[in-house]
Amino acid sequence: MLLLAIVIAAFGALTATALADVGYLGIVLPHFQSAGGLQVLVDLVIALTLVMAWMVADARRSGRNPWPWVALTLLAGSFGPLGYLLTGALRERRAAAGRLPAGAR
Repeated sequence: MLLLAIVIAAFGALTATALADVGYLGIVLPHFQSAGGLQVLVDLVIALTLVMAWMVADARRSGRNPWPWVALTLLAGSFGPLGYLLTGALRERRAAAGRLPAGAR
């Protein structure tokens, strides 16, 4: 759980720096300027689509609502799955401590 929090904080700082430097379009548009950049963008889309499918299935199994995390993934990329994993770890910690209702994970 600590590792997830560190990754989110570090990636958040990198993202904030990039946004301040080039803006949102400055992050996205260069991927359309070469076949290599487009390949990286398509790879990211494929990977995040697979992760969103996993999040929906995992959330259904554990009684969680996946849609805020799917929406965050569509809007902010990896922050969605990272947040989903972090909140899942927090839920598991609370469940282990007996602070969640029976049946909730």
